[in-house]
Amino acid sequence: MSEIVSLLLLIIIFFLLILPGFFMLYSYFVDRNQKRHSVLKNYPLVGRIRYFFESIGPELRQYLFTEDNDGKPFSRKDYQNIVLPAKYKHRLVGFGSQRDYDAPGYYIKNAMFPKLEEELAIEQQPHIESYAYNIEKEYLFSRKEYRKKKEIDPYYLNDEYTVVIGERCKNPFHVKGLIGMSGMSYGALGSHAITALSKGLGRAGGTWMNTGEGGVSDYHLSGNVDLIMQIGPGLFGVRTKDGEFSWEELKRKSEIEQVKAFEIKLAQGAKTRGGHVEAEKVTPEIAKIRNIEPYQTVDSPNRFKEFSDPYTMLDFIDQIREVSGKPVGVKIVIGQQRDVEDFAIAMKETGKIPDFISVDGGEGGTGATYQELADSVGLPIKSAIPILNQALIDQGVRDQVKIIASGKLFTPDRIAIALALGADLVQVARAFMITVGCIMAQVCHTNHCPVGVATTDDKLQKALDIEEKSYRVTNYVVSVREGLFNIAAAAGLESPTEFKDEHVSYKDLYDVIYENHLMTNEK
Repeated sequence: MSEIVSLLLLIIIFFLLILPGFFMLYSYFVDRNQKRHSVLKNYPLVGRIRYFFESIGPELRQYLFTEDNDGKPFSRKDYQNIVLPAKYKHRLVGFGSQRDYDAPGYYIKNAMFPKLEEELAIEQQPHIESYAYNIEKEYLFSRKEYRKKKEIDPYYLNDEYTVVIGERCKNPFHVKGLIGMSGMSYGALGSHAITALSKGLGRAGGTWMNTGEGGVSDYHLSGNVDLIMQIGPGLFGVRTKDGEFSWEELKRKSEIEQVKAFEIKLAQGAKTRGGHVEAEKVTPEIAKIRNIEPYQTVDSPNRFKEFSDPYTMLDFIDQIREVSGKPVGVKIVIGQQRDVEDFAIAMKETGKIPDFISVDGGEGGTGATYQELADSVGLPIKSAIPILNQALIDQGVRDQVKIIASGKLFTPDRIAIALALGADLVQVARAFMITVGCIMAQVCHTNHCPVGVATTDDKLQKALDIEEKSYRVTNYVVSVREGLFNIAAAAGLESPTEFKDEHVSYKDLYDVIYENHLMTNEK
């Protein structure tokens, strides 16, 4: 027994005294003689401590020193507004709102006589079999909780309010819910994340999954969810080995039952350019899907070489619709208002009109981009939607185009405001990443995602349990749909599809409430 105690004492002394002392001596002599770091050269020991705290600074701020509403790009409160409905299937809060009511912002107008639940245009069949957690007891360092099977209402739009994309197409896309997943490619996200998202969205029904510009993979197809296949300037999934557009590949993709529409990606909010994937993420499987070389960094071109103005782009869209027989839209980031107006004029003059336009705000996310593009290029979504909506109204083509908005629209109230400003549907990306485990480490571009979401590393992906996370995806999207109906009822509307500009007001810095007259009451 005494030998064991002696051994333990030796181990403790080694780790507490000898090892730190050796490290300090090593640091002192090595850092004194290096030329790269001025602080370490003059203050070897203090400098090492400084760099240690600098390296863990983001985590300290995220969990300890940042207020609930202060974190960027998502605050702690934002994060909880996604995690709680996903894991626990509840969105209740107590005591009051944390919103700063003195700050400028949009407010939804409630009706004096709201709609009763039985007056809402909801379709609640079939019920969805899901799982959610119940908290039994909270401890200081742990939580006792258990997972329980739940039968949940789906909160679909009824037939009268179902949104139809591409009514003039051979194969229109009927959407029973207003929230879908924005473009996230296999490659940017790993196979576990894509599979969990596909299965969760497929179980929820009434939604869709945008493939991102990396093409259609088996993981996208795994959950029997409706897909919008995105085509970026790199033409992944519809290209030849030489990088030319392949109409044969497009035809093959259009024959996939789950592919309901195609989206031509001009840009996205965080990067008004093509996509970027580091070489480490480009596995042989991903390279085969994209028809590129494995383990080589991929940068999509800045724009399509197949067209260079609104007229040639509309010709290209028309061709894709003719070959595929399915709805075709474009994804844009609004910068110059004149560009949007010219686009609408070209639609009116040619009669060639995209079935939908996805408009992404500058606050949108990405797996990899440059700081200058993420911070300063492209209008925020609440400014962009009214510009696009009004341009289409002015040219008399608004009723032929659906607007799909994206850019941090992850809660029911944010979505309702986007719908009121002119959107028909919304797409969400980072919120869905959070439902499958993202902790906002902001290392998406490195392939070292600590929770296995934005990585193709097999070892890291083991952390992401597909079955577990898929139910959180289901719970989240259904909870948001439920919340949208709650807001619609409060506003005196049968359905959230009825939101218009007359249902929101904007409060400015001077405590004045302004009516939103940026567009007519038509949608």
